[in-house]
Amino acid sequence: MSDFRQDFLKFSLSQNVLKFGEFTTKAGRQSPYFFNAGLFNDGASTLQLAKFYAQAIIESKIEFDMLFGPAYKGIILAAATAMMLAEKGVNVPFAYNRKEAKDHGEGGVLVGAPLKGRVLIIDDVISAGTSVRESVKLIEAEGAVPAAVAIALDRMEKGTGELSAVQEVEQQYGLPVVSIANLNDLFTLLQNNSEFGGYFEPVKAYRERYGVA
Repeated sequence: MSDFRQDFLKFSLSQNVLKFGEFTTKAGRQSPYFFNAGLFNDGASTLQLAKFYAQAIIESKIEFDMLFGPAYKGIILAAATAMMLAEKGVNVPFAYNRKEAKDHGEGGVLVGAPLKGRVLIIDDVISAGTSVRESVKLIEAEGAVPAAVAIALDRMEKGTGELSAVQEVEQQYGLPVVSIANLNDLFTLLQNNSEFGGYFEPVKAYRERYGVA
């Protein structure tokens, strides 16, 4: 049976979303890999990405009533994932926010279905946790309950302390975080595919230096 996490990483490589080499992260670290979900930027790749999100969400068995996509990247992710979940028999509403409040028409910062029940936040990655914090605030202000966060890739590396950004979100908000793949999955990819063998040791060293359990 195919491992969808490995399939996702291979697909990300084929789209140049995931790259190996030498990159500088926002934290100033020299990383042997780089992931940019913004490069899923056509119909076919976004469709496939949404399938991976839907599969990861369903397999997590997290209970939720709707999706919320924080502006801007989360907007298309929430809409596309809702479509793929519907294809799998899980039809749920979705909503998203604007960066600036609209002062005409329906007004406000929220668009889509009313925020009700258990809300699954969907975004590309968690770096500083700012997007999650703002999303939680919006959801709770509407009387709904944040249920979990779904992301594409968990880098599983330390933030400012000993915890990763994902672990900080889980600890601070008590929210489970579902990722399509994580750093351990990436390590497995390198172990099992000789064409990427040159990056095995750099990723191993990076994980040992910055990784979290």
